[in-house]
Amino acid sequence: MADGERAREFLRTEFAEDVTASGAFRDQHWVELRAEGLTRVCRRLRDDAELAYDVLLDVTAVHWPDDPLPMEVVYHLYSLPRNDRLRLKVRTQAFGPVPTVCGIWQSAEWNERETYDMFGIVFTGHPDLRRILMPDDYTDFPLRKELPLYRG
Repeated sequence: MADGERAREFLRTEFAEDVTASGAFRDQHWVELRAEGLTRVCRRLRDDAELAYDVLLDVTAVHWPDDPLPMEVVYHLYSLPRNDRLRLKVRTQAFGPVPTVCGIWQSAEWNERETYDMFGIVFTGHPDLRRILMPDDYTDFPLRKELPLYRG
């Protein structure tokens, strides 16, 4: 069994109440979680010696405007000791909220700010959630699909 598959099965067993879906595509494993369980699951993924997802590579999002939970926050995790990747997904309302994982991986601070700036998702508990790419007075979120296209 591949490492990512082992991690996926571990989460489905140990955190059954938080896992809403899981799957794989071309050896890329992912687990979808309830927002309420995100920090608990992330801390375990980082601290468990057999899992050791010690690096948060990226936080991003996908906007599905026609879905009841239109925002999908995606966390790309990496285990240095095992050379393995795992994606975590959290579905949420248009502007969140989703709990921050800054207390688990320091790299989340900038990644969550970028996701907030581009998609408008609020990360509760974030120490400095403000725009990082767009001007402070900009009112839209450029990577959301409802942003009008310029037809100059």
